[in-house]
Formats: sequence, structure tokens, C-alpha cells
Amino acid sequence: MTLDLSSDQLLSTTRAVRHRLDLTRPVPRRLLEECVDLAVQAPSGRNRQRWHFVIVTDPARRAALADVWRAGVAAPGASEPLPPRDVRRASVARMDRVYSGTAHLYEHLHEVPALVVPCVEGRTDRAPVLRQAGTWGSILPAVWSFMLAARARGLGTCWTTGNLVDERESARVLGIPYDEVMQAALIPVAYTLGTGFRPAPRIPRDRVLHWDRF
Repeated sequence: MTLDLSSDQLLSTTRAVRHRLDLTRPVPRRLLEECVDLAVQAPSGRNRQRWHFVIVTDPARRAALADVWRAGVAAPGASEPLPPRDVRRASVARMDRVYSGTAHLYEHLHEVPALVVPCVEGRTDRAPVLRQAGTWGSILPAVWSFMLAARARGLGTCWTTGNLVDERESARVLGIPYDEVMQAALIPVAYTLGTGFRPAPRIPRDRVLHWDRF
């Protein structure tokens, strides 16, 4: 079953869900496969379709992957720096919610019914920006399509990257050939506790939109 959402509603209410993930309700494999089917309709560089989606539902492997993620989140320097002083006050409440959500995931990640690790063939370690852009541009649109498809089916997702702090260990746990395939994220997927989500506060358009020059 899909939610009755317009395209604008879908795009404006697909939130990073942490506290409202239903940890008790299994996600049918069929729904996850439908989300991947839609994800791979996304564009990719030169239409090479180098994407892969590793979906982890086995409890023992979920627990092992969650341990790698937790170690990454707790590693020194893993957190993003504080925002500039002039925007810090406006973002404090929002970041408090983010940190609270991260703490919740830290405690419960292994309980999330499905953990999705999107990957792309080819590594960008020390690569020039042009190559990096082509590689990331060949996986990120597909992942966002996956997240939108999940939202339309009443599923919540959240983009996280703790597994990338020790990507080699994450690759070992999942059997990913590290030298050939790069992980992009770790996305928890679960039904949500309620489906009503609203557009989030965002920086005003006139601060991000530029006409003809920056």
C-alpha cells in the first residue's frame, strides 16, 4: 500500500526519521525490492549503472554492522564542526533534535528491521573533483529515489555515515570488495510510528538562490 501523497508532498515531507522508526514491525522484502526497482530508474554517469544496494535483515549481521557504525560515530573527529556563530543560535534547537536522534540510533540501530548500504563501483580516494562528481552523481540520485519510494510506502529512512569511518571493516562484515566498490551511506529503514510528516524549516530561498552569478 502506498500513501496518498502528491509529488510535492512527497518531496517536502520525506524526513530523516530516527525517533519514529517502528522497531517491532518487520519490513516485507517485497517493499524493499520495489524501492530498489524505483531507485535504479535514477540517472547515472554515462548510464553505467554502477550502483549496488546491500540490504541487511539478518539479526546477527545487523548487529555486527551496527557495532561498526557505533564505533565510527564515537570516533574522535567523526562529528561535524559547529556552525558559524551567526547561524548557531538559530540552529541549536534543530541540532539538539539531530543529536538526540543520533543517540537514539546509537542505542537501537541493531533493532531496525532493515539496514541498507548503497554502494557504487569505483573508488574516489584522492581522485580529482571531476571524477568524484561523476562517481557520487551516479549513486546519490538513486539513493534519494530509494528514500522517496520508501516514504511513499509508509517507511522511514535516515542518511547516516558512521560505517564509513572504518569502511574496510564495514566491507568485511558485508563481503563488499573494498578495493572495487565504495560505500555511500548506511540507511536504516522501518515503518514509521505514524505517517504524518511536515515540511521542515529551511534557510530562506534568497540565501541559497543565485541568478547568473554567485
